[in-house]
Amino acid sequence: MRSLSDIHDEYDFLDSDERYRLLIELGRSLEPMPDALKTDATLVRGCSASVWLYPMQQPGGRLHFLADSNAAITKGIVALVIAAVQDRPAADVARTDIAALLAPFDLKSQLSSNRTQGVPNMIALIRETAARLAAG
Repeated sequence: MRSLSDIHDEYDFLDSDERYRLLIELGRSLEPMPDALKTDATLVRGCSASVWLYPMQQPGGRLHFLADSNAAITKGIVALVIAAVQDRPAADVARTDIAALLAPFDLKSQLSSNRTQGVPNMIALIRETAARLAAG
């Protein structure tokens, strides 16, 4: 997965239509999430599209997320969120201000509110999960 900084460097250079294409490309590059993991328990509440998020604790306390969405652009937004925290220690993820890391993308002015309304819920779920796992 590309770093959030690398993604932003490209994103900042593009016009609106190309930014949509980049988001779709990012979504396609997500690691496949098995259908068996797409359950009510992994469904992120408050998203206009269906979004699933599954955290896995790796050796060394690092978190690895599998995620998917049934909407291409939403899946790209999910990929941005995941890029901010993927494979980092749970304690670091719990302390990370993911919204601040995403702020340079200015998603609220680039995309409809329907596409971005679930982002705070996804961020909260990631941080709460990381805090719980970091606490043991």
